Amino acid sequence: MNEPAWNHRYLDANGIEIHYVRHGEGGLPLVLLHGWPEFWLVWRKNILPLAEGFDVVAPDLRGFGDTGKPGLPDPPSRLLDDMVEDLRGLADALGFEEFGVVSHDVGAYVAQGFARKYPDRLSGLFFFNCPYPGIGERWAEPDHINEIWYQSFNQQPWAAALVGENRKTCRLYIGHFLDHWAHEPGLFGEDLDVWVDNFMKPGSLQGGFNWYISTNEGRIKQIRDGGPELPKIEVPTRVLWGESDSVLKVEWADRLGDYFANCDFTPAPEAGHFVHYERPNLANQEIAEFFRAIR
Repeated sequence: MNEPAWNHRYLDANGIEIHYVRHGEGGLPLVLLHGWPEFWLVWRKNILPLAEGFDVVAPDLRGFGDTGKPGLPDPPSRLLDDMVEDLRGLADALGFEEFGVVSHDVGAYVAQGFARKYPDRLSGLFFFNCPYPGIGERWAEPDHINEIWYQSFNQQPWAAALVGENRKTCRLYIGHFLDHWAHEPGLFGEDLDVWVDNFMKPGSLQGGFNWYISTNEGRIKQIRDGGPELPKIEVPTRVLWGESDSVLKVEWADRLGDYFANCDFTPAPEAGHFVHYERPNLANQEIAEFFRAIR
């Protein structure tokens, strides 16, 4: 991979040091929030094209990449609240009074939490394959149960030691998800060594696994009782969902209207879990058009 000259930066916010990459200062701010097993570099095909018209910031979430890894809060379920406040602190430190969020996977939970707490700070929400409460008990349907085994594995106290035993074990584990969840296996091949480098850094595997520990109670409740009734998020929302995603099924978009008051949904053909990485031209075009239209 020929790496551009990324603008790596750090700032202190909400009690931790946040690492982020920033390009395109001066435009409408867009914050890109990654998922698991990822870090800021999953946006490498999006940052520079979007920076032609936007002020693009791609941070590593708490526990991931080169951002601080303070461990789980007490109680662990508070981790999402901490991540929401990390985003607020990042935006405040950068002087973003109003900004857009582009998110995926773990980042999508953070974006929804932020939208519920600080809706006036957001110009819009753009999601890829959005995990939202309307999925409910379908997470554990018989034909899907084999897809979510990792959510239990990642909570084991020995999981990080086992996966991180050496580069080969890390590559096998992380590479499995990058292959299995994509429309085209092997697409991450040119970046896989960089992914392994990232997750072999001290604390990076456990930092990502902590997300699953923190959300387990809520996940079990949702599987048992279905999606909770919540006030609809009023922020303008766009969802682009990969048709080939095996872990977040595109048909689960059917209840978006129950949780988002102003939501435009489109399936993305020939894309799996990582639409922004798998079909970057489509993703960049859709993101730019959405945020330009609501300015």
